Amino acid sequence: MKPSATHNERIARMTFASVYPLYIAKVEKKGRTKEELDQVIEWLTGFDNKKLQELITEKATFETFFKKAKLNPNAHLITGVICGYRIEEIEEPLTKQVRYLDKLVDELAKGRKMEKILRNT
Repeated sequence: MKPSATHNERIARMTFASVYPLYIAKVEKKGRTKEELDQVIEWLTGFDNKKLQELITEKATFETFFKKAKLNPNAHLITGVICGYRIEEIEEPLTKQVRYLDKLVDELAKGRKMEKILRNT
């Protein structure tokens, strides 16, 4: 399945603040913590808790969120299918970055070990 231009635009305009509580609920429902979620987000983006809160307060879109991020050099190791899309086949960089984040949250919620989620190589 290939994301359409409309799909990519919708993702770009979504705010991180609107999705973050959903990420928290998903991982906590499966026995993981907000702190673990924040650790995963920091690994991918370089954002510490203070910066995350700033982005939430300013209601940053995913486009802004990932423009400000310093993507982890090992992010390309995040592979697989999320939301019906194979990450490796997504061409739009922003959509791919959002799917990286979705995949990490999914792995956390599924109980994967932190060392594996953070792609320690």
